[in-house]
Amino acid sequence: MERVFNLLDEHWLPVRLTDGRIENLGLLETFRRSGQIVGLAETAPPSLIAQYRMLLAILHRAMASAYPQGPKDKDRALWYRSGLPLEAITDYLERWRDRFWLFHPECPFMQVAALGQAAETRDKRKPWTQIALASASGNVPVVFDHANDAAPAPIPPALAIGHLLGFLQFTPGGLVKTLRDSDKAGALANTAAVLPLGASLAQTLVLCLHDWSAADDLPAWERPPLTISELRADPVLATGPNDRYTRQSRAVLFLRESDGSVRWLHFAAGFALGEDPNAPDPMASFRAGSNGLVRLGFGEGRALWRDLPALLPDPSGATRPAAVLSHALAVHGQLNPFESIYQPLLVAGLASDQAKLLRWRSESINPPLALLQDVDRTRYLRELVDKAEFLFAELRKLAVRMQAETLPDPNSKDTYNRARSILDTGPFSTSYYAAAERAVPGLLALLGEGDFAGATALWHATLRRSAFSAWHHVSTGLGRSPRALRADARFLPRFHGLLNRHVPESEPSTIAKEAVT
Repeated sequence: MERVFNLLDEHWLPVRLTDGRIENLGLLETFRRSGQIVGLAETAPPSLIAQYRMLLAILHRAMASAYPQGPKDKDRALWYRSGLPLEAITDYLERWRDRFWLFHPECPFMQVAALGQAAETRDKRKPWTQIALASASGNVPVVFDHANDAAPAPIPPALAIGHLLGFLQFTPGGLVKTLRDSDKAGALANTAAVLPLGASLAQTLVLCLHDWSAADDLPAWERPPLTISELRADPVLATGPNDRYTRQSRAVLFLRESDGSVRWLHFAAGFALGEDPNAPDPMASFRAGSNGLVRLGFGEGRALWRDLPALLPDPSGATRPAAVLSHALAVHGQLNPFESIYQPLLVAGLASDQAKLLRWRSESINPPLALLQDVDRTRYLRELVDKAEFLFAELRKLAVRMQAETLPDPNSKDTYNRARSILDTGPFSTSYYAAAERAVPGLLALLGEGDFAGATALWHATLRRSAFSAWHHVSTGLGRSPRALRADARFLPRFHGLLNRHVPESEPSTIAKEAVT
């Protein structure tokens, strides 16, 4: 295979410029124009996060030679204001230019050349859709995608590398049956990855730049090409963020067509990633689960604001925010307090059930910096979010009992289960949380200003409206039969009593009073 398509020069990485235009750039130009680029313009959330992680690994390694002990926070603040140190980055990329060829006889970028000669893979081809998380492949159907494994349509190299980066980071664990029966998941499988955003790509990279780690924490392109024996071996712990950000969790080798496109590839088990609970991914946050902390992911229908406490500091250890947030706050600590009032966050990822891909999502939230920095404010936000969850749980119990009263044999356990199923498949939950979500930006702004009493009043009023909206859907769904009207009349006073007890219209909670005084 010849050396073709070098990622330093070829236009492959989609970016959004300050004037709104979207262009594809090579890595050298991306870093050179990083101050004029708002951010990456990739539309697939897994590939978007993976591309940022690749850029962060490049920046980190480029700075390692200029700052062997790691730059200080004041150095990062200087880059945040004035731009990245381009000379060091350019020197680094040129030094490793030969490892950034997408097609290369010995070390193609993020691929395993050994698959072309190994007995288990050299005569086996897979369609490129094998690594496309949004495409139908094998027995995984995708709505509106009619790809045929036996005759895949060719794609340009720029698309192929975009798919590959996202796939390596987010692929779920499961059967592979080549070199090994099964394989571990990618570094961000089932993770809602958190990324602090700046006004430009340069600022985003500075905010997210991880601390200097062990000398052997190398990205994939600085390591010797993977061998078949390494692919067969047991999972290996990551040496640090650079390793995690570029781990080749599956072995892939693109087969170049005569016109330069990609239709086929070789595929096998990869350089399996072992997980160390004491060294979590820098972009992963953890929330409380039934058996300890669990990674923040994207549950079906669960809005991000309900897990906001997992993104905020918590001295009690009930949650654990992503380490990348602390890197961003360290930079802000060196800036003028009025230079940045808000810290936009991108939260994106892919949810799966074992080997089945379920959904991907990308959400943005814009919390005040004061909320991320002040433990008292985050503690109070946690209380308010918990109140929303508690009120919903109580409302749900009441609504299920009312629904059961309209069914035959209302005191039967089976009837109660049926009523609960009817409620859960209707608009009750969606209407409650959707109505509450509209007030979240205002709530965050009030807490950022330290107005605890105002935040409490806003949230109580919001939850009352949310509860009325959800209850209306339930009572309307009961119909107008005599049994339904009796159930509605019986439970409506209980509904009002529940609201008056938990979300009074004006009286702030004890914590709010203490915070204000």
